[in-house]
Amino acid sequence: MKYLAAILVTINFITFLLYAIDKRKAQKHLWRIPESVLLWFSFLGGSVGALFGMYLLRHKTKHLKFKLLVPLFLLLHIGLIVYFCW
Repeated sequence: MKYLAAILVTINFITFLLYAIDKRKAQKHLWRIPESVLLWFSFLGGSVGALFGMYLLRHKTKHLKFKLLVPLFLLLHIGLIVYFCW
């Protein structure tokens, strides 16, 4: 169980960093991280990091697919954790 926690913390930290890097690149008009990559990291366990990245950095908050999918991924992750720990 502690390995799962370490993996989740790591993936969420990486996801937050990806959102931060993409935000910085957007401000500087540089090559961007594809939205599909941001969403995949969110889906693969980084939904908390994605939410922090979205709302602390004000990044991707106007995109409907991010506003819907990232919270949905979070609910999915919570459901999976509850199911496997119950």
